[in-house]
Amino acid sequence: MKLFKYIAIASVLSLSSCSKDFLGDDFLTKDPLDQLTDPAFWASENNIRTYTYGFYYSYFKGYGQGYSWGEYFSGQALNDDFAPQTPAEFIINVPTSGGGWSPALPAIQHPTKATSYYSRIRKANHFIESVPKSELDEEVQNHWSGVGRFFRGLEYANFVNAFGDVPYIDHVLLEDDPDLYKPRDSRILVMDKVLEDFKFAAEHVRAIDGPDQQAVNKYVVLAYMSRVFLFEGTWMKYHDVDQAKAKEYLEASKWAAEQIIDAGAFSISADYRGLFTSESLKGNSEIIMFKEYVEGILQHSLMSYNNLEPQSGMSKNAVDSYLLSDGLPTGLSTKYAGDKTVADALASRDGRMVQTVVPKIRLMNTVSNFSSSGYSSHKFLNESLKDAVIGSSQLNITDAPIIRYGEVLLNYAEATAELGTLTTEDLNKSINLLRKRNGVGLPALEVIGGNPAVNGQVYDDPARDESVSSLIWEIRRERRSELMFEGVRLDDLRRWKKLEYADTERNPTINRGAYIVKADYNDSALKGIYVDGATEGYIIPSNTNKRTVLDKYYLDPIPLDQISLYKQNGVDLAQNPGW
Repeated sequence: MKLFKYIAIASVLSLSSCSKDFLGDDFLTKDPLDQLTDPAFWASENNIRTYTYGFYYSYFKGYGQGYSWGEYFSGQALNDDFAPQTPAEFIINVPTSGGGWSPALPAIQHPTKATSYYSRIRKANHFIESVPKSELDEEVQNHWSGVGRFFRGLEYANFVNAFGDVPYIDHVLLEDDPDLYKPRDSRILVMDKVLEDFKFAAEHVRAIDGPDQQAVNKYVVLAYMSRVFLFEGTWMKYHDVDQAKAKEYLEASKWAAEQIIDAGAFSISADYRGLFTSESLKGNSEIIMFKEYVEGILQHSLMSYNNLEPQSGMSKNAVDSYLLSDGLPTGLSTKYAGDKTVADALASRDGRMVQTVVPKIRLMNTVSNFSSSGYSSHKFLNESLKDAVIGSSQLNITDAPIIRYGEVLLNYAEATAELGTLTTEDLNKSINLLRKRNGVGLPALEVIGGNPAVNGQVYDDPARDESVSSLIWEIRRERRSELMFEGVRLDDLRRWKKLEYADTERNPTINRGAYIVKADYNDSALKGIYVDGATEGYIIPSNTNKRTVLDKYYLDPIPLDQISLYKQNGVDLAQNPGW
């Protein structure tokens, strides 16, 4: 509960803009609160700690609040896991403004741009420059400098993720600073600086500081480092930017993940679904960081959506991706019962599928909480709370995992596989721990002759994308199954250069759902429902709207007003390819 108080205080300390109408002229003569320069403030470690909580809302959204869900479930819905009635579209046209790219001026000069990447970078730079004013012990200063550099690195990683090449700024800019409108730096230069920040933070940030599992510590830094550099390493590799850098970044990802593994501070929780439905994640052995929800203080609506509301349903493509209990894919396993019913589709499957998918079809016109595809999710539904007041509307109180050990193990396995050194021993300390989780029920994955195998039998999924090796294909499958609906799939497709999977024309199974026989339903129940056969077939959630993917969608366009503004200041801000 104290963390909520600290975050509330931090939000006041981090105010960076104000209104003359509300606060009067006198306030505008004072330094903005995000530029606190009083040495007395920075001389208190408690003040410094509280100040950092002002960063948390931007990076650790969890299940969001009210009717937003952070990145979970429908977050990053532009992928192949969902089969909506109206597929979400990528940005179609270059925006005239917005998009997160705005001048690096103090936010008080540009109050409408206070949520840009630059405003958060500026705040991190201000924090990093201010910590030495504390004159506290070297260890204390190094810890908080590391926390500041972690947030700056994370923000630049997000900035690069969106736009590619971006201007790198490592100091607080004043209005007449020549770097205010500097040209874009190369993606590699920026990410090398991010790697420097993460390395410093990994070395100096404390293993324990602040509320347990709710504050930035060494393990949070390392977990994000494993995520960020898995993304960047595979981006460099598959977008053919720089293969040497791809190797360096993948090694950084693997190293960070291995530091957490070797520390032995975390282990896989026995309850997969409980990671997403618990009223309290405090003390959960798999949770590196979580967001706490408390009745009457901070609540969300994701659980309600998994219970009472119509859903954008899971695609047939996602359903087909889960392994059978013998560790083989649907095209090879003798245990596969087909998918003519939901019960058949769930039979003898990876236990994570059963804990994600509702075991009965939910059709429009038959139930209020129907799914566009017939396949509904209950991954985030706490069954004991579903009929309670706090299980309804935006009153949900289940805690949200921010980053967990399970993902770190996946990052380790994939980085190692991409480096070409993955062994069965590596799998035994990563992916196979996930498969041993209670209720999953899959045999261990093995590597034999560089190929995937189970129980000593090498196999190759007949549905494999032929441009991907069989081993990498299985590593990616494991990631999809473990992290289903957790908001990472779109970034995975982008870094693998596989956005084509989200194209409904090139990948029609993402616009298919459960199988139905029309004769089993009356005419009113079938109103507005389309299937791919005359009398029976797979539901087609979107009968008219399609989603086409173009290469330019890998990066966001720079808003037109920024290109014009930079030009007025003598800088040619080149637009991203294809826009």
